[in-house]
Parts: sequence; structure tokens; C-alpha cells
Amino acid sequence: MISPLRPALLALLLSFTVTLSAADFSIEREADGVVIKIDGELFTKYVTGDTKTNKPYFYPVIGPGGREMTRSYPMKDVEGEAQDHPHHRSFWFGHQFVNDFDTWHEGLTMEERAKGDAKKLAELKTKLGATKHREVLEASAADGKAILKVSSDYLDPAGGVMASDVRTFTFSVAADGSRVVDADIVFTGVADSVTFSDAKDAGLSLRVAHSMAVKSEQGGRIALSTGEEGEAAWGKRAAWCDFNGPVTGKGGEIFGIAMLNHPSSLRHPTPWHARTYGLLTANPFGMKNVAGEKDEAPVVLKKGESFTMRHRVIFHRGDEKQAKIAEAWEAYVKE
Repeated sequence: MISPLRPALLALLLSFTVTLSAADFSIEREADGVVIKIDGELFTKYVTGDTKTNKPYFYPVIGPGGREMTRSYPMKDVEGEAQDHPHHRSFWFGHQFVNDFDTWHEGLTMEERAKGDAKKLAELKTKLGATKHREVLEASAADGKAILKVSSDYLDPAGGVMASDVRTFTFSVAADGSRVVDADIVFTGVADSVTFSDAKDAGLSLRVAHSMAVKSEQGGRIALSTGEEGEAAWGKRAAWCDFNGPVTGKGGEIFGIAMLNHPSSLRHPTPWHARTYGLLTANPFGMKNVAGEKDEAPVVLKKGESFTMRHRVIFHRGDEKQAKIAEAWEAYVKE
């Protein structure tokens, strides 16, 4: 006779085995960035040497289905992709007004707006700042995860350093196969005073795969922890935001990108600059310009002062319910 405890024990052991079946990560420095691989296959690359832009970014980002989960443009032309907003580089951080200098937009944006007018282009570029990668502080892989710790400087057009940050990215694979990136960014004032203005275009951002965008009309969705969906999600403050839809086109398997906002992050719960054309941005800066509050609320740092943004990004199969994103957020806040 089989003890009734044995099936339960077997299930527990199987669950334990799955939880511990860690992926084999590797991390490799290259001349123009840092490559993160899972089981020998590319997961993503932190690009630091792209001379066409003014910021570092992750591209490509390969999801659990082996498909690219962020838009390729402007890094690569892909037939059928929307080619708007050339400053939307896959997975990045930017802010339009750091001491009134723009690290969100870039040279390609200004060229698009100038429409061949050299004088106008020169004028637009006078407000263009940069987020410059400074150094890799750590690039390690062990025990089923990889860690990339890097530093950046926020520069005015003359090259003066206004602020700096230290970004710690921790890469892992969840028991259900979801690919996870924990992004902890500590910003520090370098100039005597630096202001991160109340701005719409600012924050930690992803431009999702074209077919996942609601406006592509291929089945894409936006969902917030508070229940709002689609266009109603824009500007709301919530614990998490999830974009999901087919990655290979209408009728294809559903995948999703969830961004979770940790309670210790600046101004949790963050306002979401979530657009139906495919932009997913956690923006704690835009309290008036995104969240719709009465007064603007810039973040002002004196020299040496700091603030922190903490998020977990999950590249998952299924929609937000199938991927249990609400439960994933509960687990995240307890860590």
C-alpha cells in the first residue's frame, strides 16, 4: 500500500528540483558593451559603444521563447515595425530635463525634427545632453545568475558632469522559465545642484516588440496592478505594469513584459508612461506631467545627495494572469 504522503512528497521534491534547476549564465566584455548569455545563447547585450546615440541601452532582449521581445528600430530595420521615436532604444534610462539638458532624446530625434534645416538642427542640439557610460564595476556569473554593475555620467552639452549613477543589473531565470532583470539604479548629484525636472519623457523604459503594441492590432494589451488597461493605464500610479501579446504576429503565442516597482523605489507607486504604441516607462519624475497632480515636483539633488530607483523586469510567457505577475510582485517586495 502506498502511503498518502508519498505523492505529496514526490510533488514537493519535483517542485524543489525545478526551483533549483538554475540556468547557466555567462557574461563577456566586448569593445562596445557587455554580453549576457544563458546556456551559451544570447540573452541581451548592454551596448555602450554606439556612436549614433547619447546613452547606453540593452539590445537585443531575447525572451523565453527565443524571440526578440523589444523593438529593433533604430538599431536595425525590420519589415513591418513602426519606425517612430528613434530615441526609443529597446531597454534604457533617460530624462528629458536634467538641469534642462536632454538625455531622453538624441541626435537622430533632432535630425528628424529639423527636417534638413541645418540652423534648426544646430539650435536643437544646444539642449542635447548625454548619459555616458563610464566603467564596468562588476561583470560576474555564478550560482544561476549574472550581475552587471556599471556607472554612468549625465553630461551637459559642454561635457560637464551634472550627476552620476551606479546601475546594478541582476539577471536570473525563474522556475517557470521567465527571464528576469533586477534593475537597481542609484543617482548621485555631482554638480552643486542638479534638477531632474517634472517631465513626461523620463524614466526606466522599454519599447516592446511591435506586435505586442496595442496599436499594432495584433492582440497586444497593457494591464496595470490597479486594473486599468489600454489607454486608461497612462498616467496611473501602480505597483506594476504588464505589456503582453504575440511576438511573432497575430495568432502567435502570447508573451509579456512586466515591470515591477519596488516599494523602496523613488515615489512608489510610480506613475506609468505606458503608451498603446508600445512604450513602457516607469516615470517617478512626472508627478504633474504624467500623474496629473496639481503641482510639479522636480527631484533636486545637492552635491553628494542620492536617490534610488528599483525595478524588476520579467520577460514571460502568457498574459499577466497566466504569468502570475501579481504574485511575482508580492514575492519581489519580500526579498
